[in-house]
Amino acid sequence: GGRLGQAALLDNACWLGRQPLLDFLGGAGGRLRMGTLLSRQSCQARLRSPEGMSLAEFLYPALQAYDFLHLHQHHGCRVQLGGADQMGNIMSGYELVTKMTGTDVFGITVPLITSTTGDKLGKTAGNAVWLNRDKTSPFELYQFFVRQQDNIVEKYLKLFTFIPLEEIDHIMEMHAKEPEKWGPQKRLAAEVTKLVHGREGLESAKRCTKALYYSSVEALEAMSDQELQELFRQAPSAELMLEPGMNVLDLCRKANAIPDGPSGYQKITDGGVSINGIRVTNPETVLILGQHILKNGVSLLRIGKKNYYIIKWLQL
Repeated sequence: GGRLGQAALLDNACWLGRQPLLDFLGGAGGRLRMGTLLSRQSCQARLRSPEGMSLAEFLYPALQAYDFLHLHQHHGCRVQLGGADQMGNIMSGYELVTKMTGTDVFGITVPLITSTTGDKLGKTAGNAVWLNRDKTSPFELYQFFVRQQDNIVEKYLKLFTFIPLEEIDHIMEMHAKEPEKWGPQKRLAAEVTKLVHGREGLESAKRCTKALYYSSVEALEAMSDQELQELFRQAPSAELMLEPGMNVLDLCRKANAIPDGPSGYQKITDGGVSINGIRVTNPETVLILGQHILKNGVSLLRIGKKNYYIIKWLQL
């Protein structure tokens, strides 16, 4: 078959940053009509909102339209692709390019991917799902897709995987018979995670899932430092030396996980402390290698339901 053309990644600051304001207003600005810009649904929504609309926000479609013009003139770009929420901005670009060059150009919009609550995913909303592991770990990517609702999972299987349509139909038929197994969600999560992060990334996501939701000691022992940090991004970590006779109370205090005094002691006796997924209620219990301290030299300390502490043991 034919070869694909080359792709170029460009930063629009290279041309917008060099464009004098008056030249921009006299050129592109003179071809864009105020009535059209104001009539856009996105503009109307912002104007009716309690926050209103700033001049910077209002001019954004004009700047994006100029981007299309620049890319058309210097790189032969004739198609602009964006999410459905970009329809107004893409229309502005279409109008600007056709007015200034007389060339037919095109815009394509695609449906937005939303959260389980129907909210838009993105940087602004703070709920973006990234392909970069540093921003969204394999575990987080896996969990995002495994939590999708029944009414959307079939669509996502068709959008984000290369599973044949006949097989997707079979997956959904089996799901109708055994919905409690979440078969389509698990397959979707596995396929997307493997596509983005490879088989190793998928195995990492499964280990993290077993460790967090099934209290699997085997999964915890097999986890790397990177996986622990990804799974418990907000968890404090501490490096400790194992001293003879060191007990649960000592561990919790050295990790600054419980308050000093009787209240910290009672936190343990009340069942509020777990080590590696196993609840401990005796503060005087001496720490045991292989039980409280895993083979990889790590202990996962949990206080209450959600407060985790990663303990790394030195010179075992």
